[in-house]
Amino acid sequence: MTINRQKSKEEVIEALHGVASEMHDKMSKGNPPTMTLPVRSKTNISFDKKLGVYKYGKSKTVRDATALGSARQLLRALHISEFVEGMISDGKTSTLREMYYISESWGNGKFSTQNESNNLAEDLEIVTKCLREDFGLRPEEDGARIIGNITFEERNRRGDWMRINCRDDVGDSGYGVPYNVESEKLKLIDEDIDFVMAIETGGMFDRLVENGFDEEARCALIHLKGQPARSTRRIMRRVSEEWNKPILVFTDCDPWSFRIFASIAYGAIKTAHISEYLATKEATYLGITADDILAYDLPSDELTKQDLGALEAELSDPRFSTGWWQEQINLMKEIGKKAEQQSLAKYGLDFVTDTYLPEKLSALGLNY
Repeated sequence: MTINRQKSKEEVIEALHGVASEMHDKMSKGNPPTMTLPVRSKTNISFDKKLGVYKYGKSKTVRDATALGSARQLLRALHISEFVEGMISDGKTSTLREMYYISESWGNGKFSTQNESNNLAEDLEIVTKCLREDFGLRPEEDGARIIGNITFEERNRRGDWMRINCRDDVGDSGYGVPYNVESEKLKLIDEDIDFVMAIETGGMFDRLVENGFDEEARCALIHLKGQPARSTRRIMRRVSEEWNKPILVFTDCDPWSFRIFASIAYGAIKTAHISEYLATKEATYLGITADDILAYDLPSDELTKQDLGALEAELSDPRFSTGWWQEQINLMKEIGKKAEQQSLAKYGLDFVTDTYLPEKLSALGLNY
């Protein structure tokens, strides 16, 4: 299943009605209602080497009302469909957390945990081939912050388009990426940059902003806020695709940060149904690397048992199958160390912008 564009309101409502229609068709023939969807387990998710992303396989599962648990899931799916259709009709949105609490009025359909409601929202994405954004469902977390000479037009809550330059029209915190970054909400208007640098930590993002790195290096800086939100990954994909700009990922040197890069470049198992829509397979890992720990004699910490286990798992992860990644992971295990981006401050506050990044960018053919 591939989602490659945002749906119109009419298409979303029609797709939601299709969920109810499957159940109705079964019941009209005297059979228990059903909902068919891909098996959402690792056994039915594989890495598509041609596309470079995780994808669901062909195995299907059918939920029906012959078991209490499945019957409750079908009831919840109908409640969510009705709730979403109402929001679309009223021009409203809600957070996933709000939907969880709204289910308190759904009787036997109410959720026991937030995780249950989140998972069922994802199920409906898969079944309807619509996006969560199509449903008007928002995450609690904010999207990225962006600083750089790029211009967007964003539709505000009154329906008016606002033109925003992410360097001249924002403060030091940058432009806040909305949860919906599709063309109906956000248009990419103009740019004067050579590349985009996605940065894991807020401290490093603020350091580069304070040092004027975006202007000096002619780039846009994106604060990922740790594991990036879906809107963050999507806006990077759009900038890469529509403006043909390189996406460079600058993180800490630890196995969890490597997975941040992998989710940007290849997608993640949890969002396998929309990996082609979110992933930027042209993204390049910039650093920090195990090589950097040695070459720059960076302050570092000992790897924990959890770190070592994660690194071992990454050695067999298809997203890290290249010779370069295998070398870096094995070297990291060998030296038994991990390091943060801000360990570069050992050499002063300007070292990262005056020395480290110019050297790393030069190795990629991006001189300034």
